Parts: sequence; C-alpha cells; structure tokens
Amino acid sequence: MNIRAQVTVLIAGVFVILGLAAILIGKLVIMPSFEQLERADARTAMRRIEHALDQKLEQVSIASRDWGNWTDAYRFAADGNREFITANITDVALKQIDINLLMIVDLQGKVILARDEDLKTERPLGLDLTRHDSLPPNFPWHADRLDTRAARGLIQTNLGPMVIAAAPILDGYGRGPPRGMVLMGTLLNEDAVEAIAAQAQAHLVMLPAMAQDGLASLRATDAVVQVFQPFNDVFGHPILQLRVDVPRAITASGKAAVKVAAWALLGAAVVVTLLLIVVLNRVILGPLAQVTRYAVAIGEGADAPALDLKRSDEMGVLAREFDRMVERVNETRMQLVDRSFQAGFAELAKGVLHNLGNAMTPIGVRLANLGERLRQAPAEEVEIAVGELQSPDCEPQRRADLEQFLRLAGKELAATVRGTQDDVAVMIRQTSAVQTTLAEQMRSARNEHVIEPVRLTELVSQSLEIVPDSCRQRLTVDADETLRKLGMVRVARTVLRLVLQNLIINAADAVRDAGKEKGTLRLSAEIVRDQDVPQLHLQCRDDGCGIAPQNIERVFEKGFSTKSPETNHGIGLHWCANAISALGGRIWAASEGPGLGASMHLLVPLAPRENVSAAAASAAA
Repeated sequence: MNIRAQVTVLIAGVFVILGLAAILIGKLVIMPSFEQLERADARTAMRRIEHALDQKLEQVSIASRDWGNWTDAYRFAADGNREFITANITDVALKQIDINLLMIVDLQGKVILARDEDLKTERPLGLDLTRHDSLPPNFPWHADRLDTRAARGLIQTNLGPMVIAAAPILDGYGRGPPRGMVLMGTLLNEDAVEAIAAQAQAHLVMLPAMAQDGLASLRATDAVVQVFQPFNDVFGHPILQLRVDVPRAITASGKAAVKVAAWALLGAAVVVTLLLIVVLNRVILGPLAQVTRYAVAIGEGADAPALDLKRSDEMGVLAREFDRMVERVNETRMQLVDRSFQAGFAELAKGVLHNLGNAMTPIGVRLANLGERLRQAPAEEVEIAVGELQSPDCEPQRRADLEQFLRLAGKELAATVRGTQDDVAVMIRQTSAVQTTLAEQMRSARNEHVIEPVRLTELVSQSLEIVPDSCRQRLTVDADETLRKLGMVRVARTVLRLVLQNLIINAADAVRDAGKEKGTLRLSAEIVRDQDVPQLHLQCRDDGCGIAPQNIERVFEKGFSTKSPETNHGIGLHWCANAISALGGRIWAASEGPGLGASMHLLVPLAPRENVSAAAASAAA
C-alpha cells in the first residue's frame, strides 16, 4: 500500500474512530444521562407515593389523636356506657373520618369497643383483629407504652394491608393518666391505592411483600422504569411493596436526537476527509514517502545513507532530526548492551555471594570455637611439667604431683583432639558443600543443572549441615512422615539444598523476631500432577513472627526485607525464587498474619529417569 492510500485510510480511520467515539459517547454518556433523568423521575415519583402514604397515615393518626383526647371517650373508657356508642359510633362518623376500623382498648390491652365496616356497603368487614377480646401479646403498641404520644404504621389483616394509628385516651385537655388507647385503621385496597396514585400523579401497583433489606430497588425495561419500595409492618416484618411505573419517554426522544446527530457527524466526516486528502496530496505525501522509505531501511538494519533533505520547511527539519536520532540510537544501543551485561553479571554475583556467605558462616563459627578450645588447652603447662620431670633435682613429692597433672592434662588434651577431629570432619563436609555450590553456580551460569536421585530426609540433613549452629539451636526441624514415604525423587539436589538452607535460616530468624527461645519448622511433601507432569510440592511451615498481608507478595522481590538493612539485603528469597523458576517451578508464601507463623511452598518438576542418566553423564564428562 502506497503512502497516498495509507494516508487516506488513516484519515478515514480517524473519522471512523471519531464517529465510533461519538456513538459511544451517545450510548455511554448521553443516553445514560437520559436514563439517570428517568431513574431520578421514577425515584421522585416513589417519594411522592411515600409522601401520599405518609399523609394517609397522618390523617388516620390525627383522627385517632382527636378521638383519644375527647372527654366522652375518656369517660367511656372508665364506665363503658352504651350511650357513647349509640351517639358516636355510627356509619356516618366512620365515613367522615374515612376509616374501616375503630377499636378502644384499656390499659391491659383488653378490647372495650371494636367496629369494622366497609364504607361502600356499610357492612362489617370481618377483620380478624376485631374477633379477639384483647390485642395480641406481641403487639408493639399498648396504652401504657404510648404515654401521651401517638403511634402509626401498617398491619397485615386477613383482608390485606391496613394503615393503622393509635393514640392514648386522655381527659380532653391533653392530660392523663391515660385510660386506654384508640386504634383506627384504613384498608389499603384497590380504591385506596388508586387514591394515593392520583394524589402523587404516578402509576402505582401494590405487590406482595418480599424479604428485602428495606431499601428501594430499581429495574428498567425497554418501556418503563420501575421502582420497588418495600414497607414493614408495626412488628418490623415485610408487609407489602409498592411499584411505580414511569414510561421511558425521555430515552425515546434521546435516541432519536442521538441518531440524527450521528448521521450529521458522518456526513461532515466524509466531506472533511475528502478535503484533507486533496490538501495532503499536494503538500505532505511526496516528501513523506521519501522519509518513510528511509525509516523502513533503517528498521530493517540496512546501512542506508542519511536523508540529508535540502529543505528549509518542517519536513527538512524533520529529516535532519531523524538523522541525528538514528545516530544517537546506535550509540545508546551499544551502551545498553554493555550495561545489560554488567547488570546480569552483578545479579549473578549477588546470588553466589549470598549462598557462599550462608555456607561460610557455620565454617567460620566452628573455626572460632576450635581456636578458642585450642587456646584453652594446657599445652604450655604440659611442656613445663615435662621439663621439670626431666630435671634430676625434682623432689619425689613434686614428681608425683607432676605425673598426676600430666595424666589429667593428657585426658583433657585427648578430649580436645577428639572434639577437634569432629569439628574438622564437619568443616570438611561444609567445605565440600561450598565447592559443590560453586560448581553448581558455574553450571547454572551455562543454564545447566545436575539432576540427581535423592531422599528428601537426606536432603534436609544436608541442608542443616550448612546452617549456622545458632540457627539449629533456635529451631527444631520436624520432617514428617510424608518425606519418608516419597522415597527417592529426582531433582536438582544442590539447588534445592541451597533453597532449604535459606528457608531454614529465615525460619530461625522469624522465631527470634517472635521473641521465642525455641521454635519449630515442619516440613511436609507430596507429589502432584500439573498437565500430566509430576511435581514435588514441598511445604515448610514455621511458628515464627509471620508475614503481614501487605508483604505476602513482596517477600520475593529483590531488595525487600523486613529485617535490619545492616544484616540483611533482601537477596535470599529473591535468589530462591529465581533458582526455583530456573528449574521450571515456582515458590510462594502464605501466612495468617503477624504472630501466626508462615509457610513457604515449593513446586518443582520431577525429572524422568532418562533425563537423570543424561544429566549425570554430562556432569561426569
């Protein structure tokens, strides 16, 4: 594709992207804003419904308070005279205050008067609340609890939800003591729901109660936005939910407007694209083709001559700067190669030095202890005693004392020699481990690892030999039965031994940081299969200070350490991660938190038998 076609496609692509961006903005910004308006309108409608329902509650509450603070009702609650019922509890009275239920109860909750009526037919409703002689024991409103206040809410009846309110019966002057309670209620039937909807100017549907958290929920369909508001009864249980349906007229208008805008933008984009192509063909595309060919040649590694365009405009400046940039890139590439080599060499040296430091520490400690024992040995005293015994002037008693001293000194020197022999044997094994480590590091530098069959229990013992005595004294290493049951496994023994050495030292340090004199490191193992490849899963769990959650993912980072920077440089676990990764495995940490210990997990592929033979033959050669 030539430059002209590329530029044409580019410009067309830019406007296509702009068109797509406009469409996306319309769908993701403009249309959601319309939807937000509809949702806000729906929520506002629900608030109006709630306000209308609250007004209904307030209307019943006002009526109950009015009847409760009435001298005749106060007298009736005391003597139960029938004249009060005949004169006041009439169909007209119930219609005037628009209630279906009127009850008067005494202080103990006993029903003195109960009247329910269908206001249209003027017949009794048969409410279950009026069939009993007293209020339910769990009814939250009682006259002795209302004091001089009123209460209101919803209650479920056998005929459906009811708006109910209660007020104490006072003496007509707002004073007590109260003699009972007046309860009034209105059924929330279809007529009542339609009246509430008309008052709120919204389409309202009453639905059965559902177990919800009491918060409003919203659901949008293609036609309407629906808001669901649950309500609880006076007992705190769900009793009903109201649904407001708001037509999505705003979204429909918005879709039409966005569609018109999109077509207009598309037409403008076509016109602008054609104009830009004409201008670019005359001014830019020719010189740009030359620069492009030069850039392709440089990208392919060709030894192309510099552009050296003899132009004074922006294209000429671009060509000269491009020539200078190519020259600087060539210089930077050579510097980057040199620095990469130095950085890789330094990283390898850090890992080698860290592992050698761990291996040399126990040797240094044993040499120091050996030197101290040799200094304390009575060698000089023995030489002096032997010199005195050889003198002819030595008295018999002195000679007997010297001979006794030489016998005791001989025993002490023999014990010192035996201890020295043991230390030398251990240091020989540790020195051999250092030599093996160096050989393994040389092989790893050539991306080679010797795979050997090894028993995990022996591998743990070999790792302990190169761990400082102070760490072994502070830590009890408990290798459970799973290590012995696995038998021989074929792994890079030297690498795993160095990794275990680092993990044992870190576990000992964690026990020390936890303030314990003695801790335990438990080792367990199992064979798992990942994509039909057998792998060794080794788990090392200590009871030390644990790992903070924010540090779980960072413990294997280079340079990261929670210990003092004077004694730790954050190399050990970083080297372990790199070494296990080089074997094709992985390592991860787990901890329940500070003070709860930590566990390290190693997952290493097991080598098949033929690979072991080939690796051993290569090492021998």
